[in-house]
Amino acid sequence: MPGGTVPGEPAPGEPAPGGLAAGRAVASVAGGDVGVLASGTGSILEALIDARVPIAVVLVDRPCRAEDVAAGAGLAAVRVERRSYGPDFGREAYTCEVVATLRRHGVRLVAMAGFGTILGRAMFDAFPGAVLNTHPSLLPEFRGWHAVQAALAAGVAVTGCTVHIATEEVDEGPILAQEEVPVRPGDTVEVLHERIKEVERRLYPRTVLEVLARRAAVDLDGPGAPAATPPR
Repeated sequence: MPGGTVPGEPAPGEPAPGGLAAGRAVASVAGGDVGVLASGTGSILEALIDARVPIAVVLVDRPCRAEDVAAGAGLAAVRVERRSYGPDFGREAYTCEVVATLRRHGVRLVAMAGFGTILGRAMFDAFPGAVLNTHPSLLPEFRGWHAVQAALAAGVAVTGCTVHIATEEVDEGPILAQEEVPVRPGDTVEVLHERIKEVERRLYPRTVLEVLARRAAVDLDGPGAPAATPPR
């Protein structure tokens, strides 16, 4: 993975995607094994908390509201701050620091929640098939950071939300769940993105819990857990 800002990654100063949900303290399931990676307002994190996803730690790459959401819910929050957005950025070294932090908190499943830094191979080697992501389009259409803008520019009548297993290739990996969202006349990027996020805040936690349930069911039959697989 090359250093510096890459396609699909927010430029310096560009906020990570996030909704406008008001902050609130919601009790989550303590002692969980899910690590949530966030960079923005924490609206996806709030949805995961509301759904009682068992979160072990919230990791952020920059100062952001997601830290406050985690604190309000009584969750451990760690900032592994990205210091450079230029060609000197050591992506693999940074990724190894993220992986080490997740392992210290006993994480077994990773849920990306608007995380603004593309991670290197070490993440996917450490958590094979166990890094989940949500994307505001019907993949494989409109990959990358500006998926909502791209959908509007293409003039499509329908876009949506995809939950998938993340891989080293951005916005690739097996699809776990999708739901369509209509594009309405007069939609702006902000209006359409918020309508997609309404679906995302419901679909993503449900899919994470389904993956956890499948992993737990396999654990009952023997040690270890398989890679996440799409629901049948």
